[in-house]
Amino acid sequence: MTERTVVRNKAERRRAAKPQASRRTWRSLLVPVLLVGSALAHSDAAGRSFLWKATGRQGVVYLVGSIHALPADAYPLNASFDAAFKDADLLVEELDLGDSQGQMQALMRGMLPAGQSFDKVVSPATMALMNKFSAGLGIAAEPLKLFKPWMVAVALEGLMLAQAGFDPERGVDKHFYDQAQQEGKTVQGLETADYQISRFDEMTMEQQDRMLADMLKELETEKSSFGKLADAWKGGDVATVERIVLTDLKQDPVMYQRLLVERNRNWLPKIEALFARRGHAFVVVGAAHLLGPDGLIALLKAKGYSVEQM
Repeated sequence: MTERTVVRNKAERRRAAKPQASRRTWRSLLVPVLLVGSALAHSDAAGRSFLWKATGRQGVVYLVGSIHALPADAYPLNASFDAAFKDADLLVEELDLGDSQGQMQALMRGMLPAGQSFDKVVSPATMALMNKFSAGLGIAAEPLKLFKPWMVAVALEGLMLAQAGFDPERGVDKHFYDQAQQEGKTVQGLETADYQISRFDEMTMEQQDRMLADMLKELETEKSSFGKLADAWKGGDVATVERIVLTDLKQDPVMYQRLLVERNRNWLPKIEALFARRGHAFVVVGAAHLLGPDGLIALLKAKGYSVEQM
């Protein structure tokens, strides 16, 4: 699930009484890597990609850090991806994309309960931002007001990504899911759509309001950065990803735990079980989940596995 063209005043963050469910935190889950391109020349020369090979006593697991939406010119991927995928007989992703109930669940749970109105659950300032932003996109704000703030943030983010040429149908997870279907490989999910949706839907309305407001304030200025996402990801610049994405997430300790740490710890035993299989597994998760001291790479190394970037 970035090159930050607008960075919130850190002193203001420290003064905040409660953790904030920021738009950046949400992006870490669904579109996890927004990067700068300054280190690309070095990264490309090294031939690295967002792919790791983890080796245990019994077997091998490939770990892919995914971007969930990409432009058409992001393909073909680095040849190392194809080689690792060919070597694997099982695809494991955050969700089994073959579960068609996920989108319907998100739609239903994202709607405001009967009797609640959008203008009553968000602040007047957030309401004004949304009206202005939707007008700038050329869409009507009224239909969006049927939904909870977290769902509105998701919808508007998707619209902006689409306008910038980023398509979830071309995301890394969707790419390999389609390939697995064509080649008859087994597909598994690490968690259910219901659980993933709950990470947002169980936030307080205050947290949702802040998340939406942050997204609206920053999204237009970040539109110019979207074009750098695919190039930087293809460069395999781990240091930049970790510095920009995880440093920002940790500004909100509660949501960092909720969206990344808790899920990584839930996934770890499931990934460890893959080493005991006869074949090799190809695991695709949002790139933010792999990095930092709480990332899957560090967790696997701490368990004694050898993990190398390819």
